[in-house]
Amino acid sequence: MPVSPAAATAGAGRFAPSPTGDLHVGNLRTAILAWLFARATGRRFLLRVEDLDPERSTTGTGQLRDLTAVGLSWDAVPVRQSERTGLYLAAVDRLAEAGMVYECFCTRSEIADAPRAPHAPPGAYPGTCRDLGDTARAQRRRQRPAALRLRSGVEAYTVTDLLHGEFTGPVDDLVLLRNDGVPPYNLAVVVDDAAQGIDQVVRGGDLLTSAPRQAYLASLLGLPPVQYAHVPLVLNPAGRRLAKRDGAITLSALEGTGAGPDQIRDLILASLGLPPGPLEEALPEFSLERLPAEPWIFTAPPGEPLSLR
Repeated sequence: MPVSPAAATAGAGRFAPSPTGDLHVGNLRTAILAWLFARATGRRFLLRVEDLDPERSTTGTGQLRDLTAVGLSWDAVPVRQSERTGLYLAAVDRLAEAGMVYECFCTRSEIADAPRAPHAPPGAYPGTCRDLGDTARAQRRRQRPAALRLRSGVEAYTVTDLLHGEFTGPVDDLVLLRNDGVPPYNLAVVVDDAAQGIDQVVRGGDLLTSAPRQAYLASLLGLPPVQYAHVPLVLNPAGRRLAKRDGAITLSALEGTGAGPDQIRDLILASLGLPPGPLEEALPEFSLERLPAEPWIFTAPPGEPLSLR
């Protein structure tokens, strides 16, 4: 996927962080990859703040500052999901009109303890409330508010990923509206991508298993499919995803060890086999074929030089 004017498209790529804390090196690497993928194919690059969780979300100002510091730019004012609830509710209404929505009164513990089919993955909804009668629903409503779930017509769905090829994953009756009235991630991301003209989704490999659900939901809503690229994660020396216990992993923490944003950017580019410097200068060397297939092991103990392997 080299840079070529012939590859230009009217679509867009995006990076969509949740403003629940500072971005760490893994987030920044994924953001840079999303930017490179978009720019290499002539797409616009957009930023979306996924702040649907009111209890955990902050303004996201620090995240935008860090993305700018490592050289990212975007082509429109970032949108915030908390300001787009009407779009999500309209999508739920469309599915409800098609008879594809039902009320669910289950708690998380009830779902976890419920029996399910042997082939169902852990956490899959077992369909407890799918066929409740009118009397049972009325009784449950008096006990607790209902969430709304999709009445799925399939058990699995297949997507095509630029790095992983065809991937088939399970699809259950996913939540379309929480019982507190908040739209969930799976619905919001599908609606927003279509509304923003995003046709390329580059994100961490840990989200590959959510792609079949989202692609299936998009098909039910008559929305155009997206091109997926689930990229390798950044891991700590123990082979686990980065976490706060790993020490200096955010831009501000790394700056405290003497590493500036440019050095962090260059370190990320080196992990991708790209030359140091501004992202625009690395872009001509970027291609899908040269993208490392394995996770990046990041080591940055406080007070010691940054390293990678």
